[in-house]
Amino acid sequence: MRAITVRDRDAGVSGLTLTDMPYPHAAENDVIVRVHAAGFTPGELDWPATWSDRAGRDRAPSIPGHELSGVVVELGYGTTGLTVGQRVFGLTDWARNGSLAEYTAVEARNLAPLAVDIEHAVAAALPISGLTAWQGLFDHAHLTTGQTVLVHGAAGGVGSIAVQLACEVGARVIGTGRADDRDVALSLGAQTFLDLDADDLQQAGEVDVVFDVIGGDVLERSAELVRPGGTLVTIAMPPTVRPKDGRAIFFVVEPDRARLTDLAQRLRTGRLNPIVGAVRPLAETASAFARRPRTAGKTIIQVVDEEGGQHS
Repeated sequence: MRAITVRDRDAGVSGLTLTDMPYPHAAENDVIVRVHAAGFTPGELDWPATWSDRAGRDRAPSIPGHELSGVVVELGYGTTGLTVGQRVFGLTDWARNGSLAEYTAVEARNLAPLAVDIEHAVAAALPISGLTAWQGLFDHAHLTTGQTVLVHGAAGGVGSIAVQLACEVGARVIGTGRADDRDVALSLGAQTFLDLDADDLQQAGEVDVVFDVIGGDVLERSAELVRPGGTLVTIAMPPTVRPKDGRAIFFVVEPDRARLTDLAQRLRTGRLNPIVGAVRPLAETASAFARRPRTAGKTIIQVVDEEGGQHS
């Protein structure tokens, strides 16, 4: 099968190559998915799990990408709950070969059924972004109606979904990003937008929740905006500063079949709309990782088309 692989940790994005790899093995409770569309996280080439398995053994050449939408083509021993020919979407394991390939092996429990009226490219934009937004806002920050949340990167893959989910529960949303993200953030429901390059972050005033996807100086400056009892939650890096009388939480998204099913239903009913940015073929994965050109929303790699043909 064709896959995107990376062999040299120091090579970074330039080390991503399209190559032939062995067809994956379906372990116990796995399924093999023919990948139609895949998502990725630009920084994942720096993750330790990209380079070693759970036992610490080197696993290069590695296939990156951990979001997928596709069709089940094989069941591993003992696998239940899914069937061959079923449309699915979800997450692959961090420490195994991922979704930027024509086929991948994934634990069945990390996948959810996908309705026929949801396109694969849209579904592939949902797993990490949707679960991260939900878990950050509600499982960790406990956002409720009437509270104010500051969402950094409000036009990005995670941020755009966080804005929509926060608005749905009746929270007041302040979005941030670059100047050309303003219209997107406001169209999603943010009441206010701050340009991180031009506006003073203090204009946000006190907030109940900060949802950060950027890290660094933006994360540090955000801590002082959290009102007493509030929460700073980030997926970028462990925070070095904390709100004076609040909590600071760093977390890594966890698979959740039930929540994926719920998010997909919200998508079907129009209550949630993932922003699919550029859709690129497998051969253009390296430039997609490098974000050239930069686009709002989630960049998706189209591996095969809806009818099953290859995208070269």
